[in-house]
Amino acid sequence: MGMLYIVPTPVGNLEDMTFRAIRVLKEADLILAEDTRTTSVLLKHFEIENKMLSHHKFNEHQTVAAVAARIKAGETVALVSDAGTPAISDPGFMLTRECVEQGIEVQCLPGATAFVPALVDSGLPNDRFCFEGFLPQKKGRQTKIKEIAEETRTTIIYESPYRIVKTLAQMEEIMGSERRVSVTREISKKFEETVRGTIAEVKAHFEANEPKGEFVMVVSGKEIKKKGEENDEK
Repeated sequence: MGMLYIVPTPVGNLEDMTFRAIRVLKEADLILAEDTRTTSVLLKHFEIENKMLSHHKFNEHQTVAAVAARIKAGETVALVSDAGTPAISDPGFMLTRECVEQGIEVQCLPGATAFVPALVDSGLPNDRFCFEGFLPQKKGRQTKIKEIAEETRTTIIYESPYRIVKTLAQMEEIMGSERRVSVTREISKKFEETVRGTIAEVKAHFEANEPKGEFVMVVSGKEIKKKGEENDEK
């Protein structure tokens, strides 16, 4: 029986690729790619010539059984997404679950992911945090933001440049203007930028400066008032 490798790829700078990831991709019998055009650029850079197969959110329901069968027959398969670690707001969970259920060995390599550097350099508490990924675009969006407003842990959110100002405005309406946030864009790329401050301050920055790139938002948790503080305010 073969095995499934989950292989993180750089979110920006190609130098973030690990030696182990390159070796695994070179040795794999098959590479599953979210977008074969994007992955072909990466493979060409590292002189990797293995066979690729498309595996994305629109076809993964149909492909997982066939891929699992190939691994059971002895093939080593490596799964990559366009950037970062597969299955983190990217395809990968369904195949991983299928392999685990069938007793196939699965190994996820350590490597690049966008939310960890954004969290660490935010300056916000990171001993406890929760990851929300992308917010619902329409139905359930307000409800989710209200849930985050009550969360006492630091919350991490992925957002697009087209909705970042809208999201900050909705958060300001629900959480107030003084909640602390850190917004990082273009992680590990030439124009990487982190803007820290209150929701009002960060919103003003992106209203004045057109948002570009992929964004990670880190939102401070709701402060827990200590006993006696409620009475002090009355």
